[in-house]
Amino acid sequence: MMHERYPTALTAQVSVYPLRQEALSPAIDAVIALWRERGLDVQPGAMSTLIAGDETTVWESLRAAFAVAAAYGETVMVITVSNACPWTPSES
Repeated sequence: MMHERYPTALTAQVSVYPLRQEALSPAIDAVIALWRERGLDVQPGAMSTLIAGDETTVWESLRAAFAVAAAYGETVMVITVSNACPWTPSES
């Protein structure tokens, strides 16, 4: 089943864990802002964020997100990617 908005869609569940940093929010907020700037559908949660978009944008944005988070310091990013779990974001 394909995502209605993206014919070659991927959905990813992503957790970003800034390590040994005074504040965790700056790195996480920067990652979420990057995904939104790239036009992905973004649904932040308490422990992870769902993103959805076309295949190329999702993969490129995941790489860029790690670079953005790592610019703040040591970082762990955990990612689950699927083309079989379509997600229809709620309209905001």
